[in-house]
Amino acid sequence: MTTLIEVPDVEPDAVAPKSKSAGGGLGRYIVVRFFLIIPTIFILVTLVFFLMRVIGDPITAAQGGRLPPDVLAQRIHDAGYDRPIIIQYFEYLGQLVTGNFGTTITDRRPVVEMLSTFGAATLELTINALVVALAVGIPLGMIAAQRRDKATDAFLRCFAILCYATPVFFSGLLLKLTFSVWLGWLPVAGRVSTRTELTMGQLAAPTGIYWLDALRSGNLTALGDVVSHAVLPAIALGLLTAGVFLRLVRTNVIGTLGKDYVEAGRSRGVSEFRLVTKHAYKPALIPIITVMGLQIALMLGGAVLTETTFEWKGLGYQLVQYLNARDFVAVQGIVVLLAVIVAFTNFVVDVVAALIDPRVRY
Repeated sequence: MTTLIEVPDVEPDAVAPKSKSAGGGLGRYIVVRFFLIIPTIFILVTLVFFLMRVIGDPITAAQGGRLPPDVLAQRIHDAGYDRPIIIQYFEYLGQLVTGNFGTTITDRRPVVEMLSTFGAATLELTINALVVALAVGIPLGMIAAQRRDKATDAFLRCFAILCYATPVFFSGLLLKLTFSVWLGWLPVAGRVSTRTELTMGQLAAPTGIYWLDALRSGNLTALGDVVSHAVLPAIALGLLTAGVFLRLVRTNVIGTLGKDYVEAGRSRGVSEFRLVTKHAYKPALIPIITVMGLQIALMLGGAVLTETTFEWKGLGYQLVQYLNARDFVAVQGIVVLLAVIVAFTNFVVDVVAALIDPRVRY
């Protein structure tokens, strides 16, 4: 005897709200993360402004003792630094909205011009260092996971600790001493040689990123010069983050190798190498993406020491020069730009992580 069970009709549109909700969850997450950038930047700008004013007005800090008192007072008045601090603060916020970061005190140039000139150098260094970090950290992390609790794993874990525990200026000095002074393989400092710099200056609308400009010019000699100068700074700064990536990949690959689907592949005779390279490493990349924003922030902080060590004339190098000159208008502009870069980088990383792993949205 057959019993018929009536199944209620399901309208095609009945599942639409669920699909809409899923898409709305991602859209809502992106919108919320984007608008969180505004208070983050506002807080950072406010802190930088008032901390810079703790020691007094910027002109007195930079020129005090070098100018006669009457001239100094006139310059302070012309710049508006003798007005109440709260008025200066709101005027500064209004200038930032219009893209006006002020004028440096020591060399009397617009801060925006200075940021665009030296910002490209810092961006180039950060990209080079990130390539080194990914190229070293991910493969070595996979090898350490595959050789878990063996001599190779122990060596790589010690290597990772040395990478992120060694100060970047110390590793930079060791690299310069070894590869520049003793072996003479690579340049000791600078971004490029004088001849290549003159060649780059002749390009129409240069980007300021030298390896990109060298590719545009088609000059292989200039490209080789750019690469040779970039190797040591990129390694010094990249190894700082490579150690973190190595530990993250190792830990997450080991965790993934214990999953049921990996055990099923192992029981069917799939080699351990294939399990690691084809199945276990992709889930292990998600934590790297989620911490990428933090690591880029650390790279920007490390760029100050790296650029000073290698005389790489970027924002970090200029920041030290302006600090020594007590030019706090320029310092304030550099710090605000770095804060904006970090905030937007974290936003992009959060969006990418949400696209890869839907669990991040909730």
